[in-house]
Amino acid sequence: MGLLLKIFIPLLGAALAFYFYSAPENFDEEMLRGKRVIVTGASSGIGEQMAYHLARMEAHLLLTARTEAKLQKVVERCLELGAASARYISGSMDSPSLPQQLLREAENTWGGLDMLILNHIGQSGFTYFSGDVEHVRKLMETNFVSYVAMATAALPMLKESEGSIVVVSSIAGRIAGPFTAPYSATKFALEGFFSSLRQEFIIDKVNVSITLCILGYINTESAVRAVSHVIPDTPAPKEECALEIIRAGALRHRELHYPARAVGTMLLTHSIAPELLESIVRSSYRLENVRR
Repeated sequence: MGLLLKIFIPLLGAALAFYFYSAPENFDEEMLRGKRVIVTGASSGIGEQMAYHLARMEAHLLLTARTEAKLQKVVERCLELGAASARYISGSMDSPSLPQQLLREAENTWGGLDMLILNHIGQSGFTYFSGDVEHVRKLMETNFVSYVAMATAALPMLKESEGSIVVVSSIAGRIAGPFTAPYSATKFALEGFFSSLRQEFIIDKVNVSITLCILGYINTESAVRAVSHVIPDTPAPKEECALEIIRAGALRHRELHYPARAVGTMLLTHSIAPELLESIVRSSYRLENVRR
């Protein structure tokens, strides 16, 4: 059985990757030149790297995150890299007033918006569920409700520009694994809301694209700190991940799977044999390192 799995699963992943990514692509970095882009969670990790890529593409940037000092440094670097403009507003995304504040800034400064990249997350451990319902409620506010609030506030301008919404999600929002119950719940919620909203746009002929980014294990500082003692896999590079997210949004793709082979393999295996996949995942973890 072990040998069959080692042969079967990579073949599934390769087939799925070929199916989704063999079509010719027409991405040109000039597509983002002069575009007006908001990036949330932009002070570190994938969000920071997206800001740098967009700066090199000469986009206009409005960045947000909790830590003002980090945002200042990211904005300075973006201007050095060639951003058409770069500014920031610091704040917590669970604040009801922040979405309107960001969108007023975009309207007053640029007169519109072309792309909204929703990337921020709240803090959540990789551990057994403790029964802390208040933590679930707070995480849902940050990881889900604020995404809805941001998209809602941005929609009038995105309709006008026929722009794009990019939602950074996770494989944990498609396949529920152990030790991530609150986090996984928020990502499943994102999937449900934005997939439904996309269909409403199609019905109403609203030309605003929604790209869901289904990410695996990425080498951000927060992810490595949270799971490296349990998950033995090698994380994928955040710099490449950030570029792939921008590319998928610019090309108005329905979904991005990154890293393509690993995520594609898991999704396909889960659709065919969910219990087998869950067993493989559980057996791959260093369970002795999981805190209760």
